[in-house]
Amino acid sequence: MAYNLLKGKKGIIFGALNEQSIAWKVAQHAVQEGAEIILSNAPIALRMGELNKLAEECNAPIVGADVTNNDDLVNLFTKTQEHFNSGVDFILHSIGMSVNVRKGIPYPDNNYDFTHKGLDISALSLHRVLATAMKMDAINEWGSVVALTYIAAQRVFPDYNDMADNKAYLESIARSFGYYYGTKKHVRINTVSQSPTRTTAGSGVKGFEGFISYAEKMSPLGNASADQCADYCISLFSDLTKMVTMQNLFHDGGFSFTGVTQAVIEQMEK
Repeated sequence: MAYNLLKGKKGIIFGALNEQSIAWKVAQHAVQEGAEIILSNAPIALRMGELNKLAEECNAPIVGADVTNNDDLVNLFTKTQEHFNSGVDFILHSIGMSVNVRKGIPYPDNNYDFTHKGLDISALSLHRVLATAMKMDAINEWGSVVALTYIAAQRVFPDYNDMADNKAYLESIARSFGYYYGTKKHVRINTVSQSPTRTTAGSGVKGFEGFISYAEKMSPLGNASADQCADYCISLFSDLTKMVTMQNLFHDGGFSFTGVTQAVIEQMEK
C-alpha cells in the first residue's frame, strides 16, 4: 500500500544488483511512493545486465559510476542535475565489498592491499559521494541520505571479517558528515543497521546461513526482510523524519538490544 510519501521527490539509488538487493527494493518502493529516481552502480555490475530490468520497471535512467573515482561521481551528479533540472532529495548508499572475505582470508591474516580496497569501496565512497554532492550543491535543502550497515560494526561476528571495520568507518562518516551537511543545508544523514539479509553481498560471508538462523532466534520480532528495510528507508527519505540525523538506526526485530531469548536457550540445551 502506497502513501505518496515521496511525491515530487527525486533521488539516486546506489547499489541495486538484482532482485535480492535491498537497494532494488528501495528503488521499487520509492517509485511506488511517488519519487523519480536515477540508478547507479559500478561498471562491472552494469555489465551483468539485471539492472536494466529495474530501470525499465521504474522508468529510471542508469548512470554508471565507480564510487572510488571522483570524476565518475562528478559525472553522475552532473547528469543527475541535468536530468531532473534540479538537485536530489534523497540518496541511498548500499555499497559494500571485501576482497579478504571473497578470498577467504581470515581477519588476523588480512591482506592490507585488499583491506584498503574494501575500505575505499565500502566506506570512503560515502565520504566521496557526500563531498562531491556538497561541492556541486547536488542535494536539496532538507534532503536525506541513508547508508546501509550491520551490527558487526559494534559487535564481533568473526566471519564478517574486515567488513566490520568498513561498516564502523561508514557509520562514523555518516555522523561526521551529518554535522557539516546539517549545518550547511539541513541535509540529514543516517545509517540503517539491518538484520542479516539474503543478498548477493551477504551470502558471500562464510557461515551466513548460521548468522540468519541465530539472528532469527535472537530477535523478538524475527529478522527484518529486505522489503521491510525498504519501507524503513522510505520513511527516512520522507518529510516525516526531518529532524532525524547522525543516527545509526537498528532495523533488526530487536536483535540489537536482546541479551538472550528462550528460543536460543532451548537450542543450546538440545
